[in-house]
Amino acid sequence: MDVVVVDDHQLFTRGLTLLLPGLSGGRVRVVGTTDDASAAAALVRRHHADVAIVDLHMPPPGGTRAIAAIRRADPMVRVVALSGLAEADAAIEALRAGAAGFLPKTADPEHLVRPLLAVLDGWSVIPEALLRQLLDEATPAGEQSIADQLTADERRLWRLIADGTSTVDIATTLHVSERTTKRLVAHLLRRLNVATRVEAAALAGRVGLGRDGGGGTARQAGGLAG
Repeated sequence: MDVVVVDDHQLFTRGLTLLLPGLSGGRVRVVGTTDDASAAAALVRRHHADVAIVDLHMPPPGGTRAIAAIRRADPMVRVVALSGLAEADAAIEALRAGAAGFLPKTADPEHLVRPLLAVLDGWSVIPEALLRQLLDEATPAGEQSIADQLTADERRLWRLIADGTSTVDIATTLHVSERTTKRLVAHLLRRLNVATRVEAAALAGRVGLGRDGGGGTARQAGGLAG
C-alpha cells in the first residue's frame, strides 16, 4: 500500500514514514508527504497513492478541503482523516467530504496499520466510542420513512451494509459483479443522503434495519475500527 501523508506536524509525519513499513511487515510505505493542504491532490496524483492520511487541523485551505480535492482528483483513493481530538463534528465533516475513516491522532502508529489495511479493502473505520456518540446525538425524526421509500432489494443491500458485509460478499450474495455492487452501493448511499458506509450503518441502526434490530449494527460498524 502506497500512502501519502498530509500533515503540518513534521515530527508526526517523519514518525509515520519511519514506523509504518516496519509495523506493517512491509505492506505499508509512505511515498510522499506535504505540510500544505493545497498541494495534497497533486501529491496523490503524482505518486499514484492508494491511501491519503490527512490531518484535519491544518492551515487554510485546511484538511477537509484537502480531502474533497483528493477525492475529486482521484475518486479511487481512500482517505483517512486524523484529528488530535475525537470531535463528532469534525468526524462528520471529514466523512461528508469523502473520507473513508476518521481516527484520533493520539493513536500509536501500530494501531494505524489495521485501519489503513481495512480502508484499502473497502471498509470505513471510526472509533467505536465516537460512533456511539454520533448515534446518541443523532435525531431520528422522519428517518423511519426512509426505509419505507426503498425497494425490497435496496433494503436488503442496506441490511448487508449495516451488518458489515464486504463488497465481495455482497456481490456473492446478490449474484452480481463487484463492479455492479459498488455501483449499487453508491446509488443507495445517494438515496440515503449519506457519504459513507459508516453513516449508512449508523442510519440503519437508528431505524432498526440491522440484523438484530439496531444493536448489532452499532457493534458491527464500531467493532471494525476498534
